Amino acid sequence: STACTFTMPTATAGKSFTVMLKQAASTGNGSATFTDVKWHAAGAPTVTAAAGKMDILSFFSDGTSWYGSYTQGYTP
Repeated sequence: STACTFTMPTATAGKSFTVMLKQAASTGNGSATFTDVKWHAAGAPTVTAAAGKMDILSFFSDGTSWYGSYTQGYTP
């Protein structure tokens, strides 16, 4: 049930990382925003807020920008 803001590090070519955001089992309703990320045409995700669900976000850099993709609603 926490709101998080992730500030991206300096874009370095070839760097990447993955974030797994899991909601609390009983409460959910957490949120996340990411600064300076280019998302696909659907835009930035709204984190799945349901209790116990998990979203997986992947980021990669071309040396100039960070690009993000995501899949949502997993039951871990």
